Amino acid sequence: MRIVLSVVLLAASAAAQAQFPPPAFPGLTRPAGDPAVVDRGRQLYDIHCRACHGADLRGGDMGGPNLLRSPVVLGDQSGESIGPVIRDGRMPEGGGRPMPPLPLPEPDLHAVAEYLHSVVRTAQPQGAPPAGAQKPVLNLLVGDAKRGRRFFEAKCVSCHSASGDMAGIGARLTDIEQLQNSWVSGRRLGPPGPAKTPRRAQVKVMLKGGETVSGTLERLDDFGVALRDDSGAYRSFTLRGSTASAASVVVEDPMDGHRRLWPKLTNNDMHDVTAFLATLK
Repeated sequence: MRIVLSVVLLAASAAAQAQFPPPAFPGLTRPAGDPAVVDRGRQLYDIHCRACHGADLRGGDMGGPNLLRSPVVLGDQSGESIGPVIRDGRMPEGGGRPMPPLPLPEPDLHAVAEYLHSVVRTAQPQGAPPAGAQKPVLNLLVGDAKRGRRFFEAKCVSCHSASGDMAGIGARLTDIEQLQNSWVSGRRLGPPGPAKTPRRAQVKVMLKGGETVSGTLERLDDFGVALRDDSGAYRSFTLRGSTASAASVVVEDPMDGHRRLWPKLTNNDMHDVTAFLATLK
């Protein structure tokens, strides 16, 4: 049996997932609440909720969960999800300490929800530096566009074209940091452009019986290969055994060129190509 791999597939699944943006939670995008209502909610939280959920909503001494990660809090818009949980109580899925019911009047339930949202709005991502004075924005457009064009024509035109899929990228991605991150990583950020290239790895499997099957790669390991064909059907084949097993597997991954380029890129290369792409309006 001969297995032919045209590329290294270590990041194929990660590259496929990277094109999907993370979900937007209403609790993180809603407008700020009335300060008076938020302050009322803080007082109620300190009285009824702090012992279980902690002063910072991250969980308290009595074992309440971290509310900064709670789907109920993050998915709530105006108390429609938080209010019933406070009023009726809740039994955690999989067991654990139950939350007792707290029959507060509707205005108080709304106030607690507003307070929780006010804290979530200020939460920093894990690993983020402490809040402080805003730092000046660095000018990243420091490369030489002419050198960038030469680099692009030497290294990139086998997959990309300044008048094709890259046309107008400088207008679509006006944030220079985003523009540079986009082309270096191979991720397609911002509004869609023309001549969109498939970002998923494609695979062609030749079976021992002579049949050839092609489609989008779903899985490849030491034991088998799986793909989804043009009709959307999921098909898998073993790499050993019967005539239905694969004799050869050929993968074409659009990320392969980027992965081979990463170790060779210098800072000047990155800035020069970014400067060139910024001119493609």
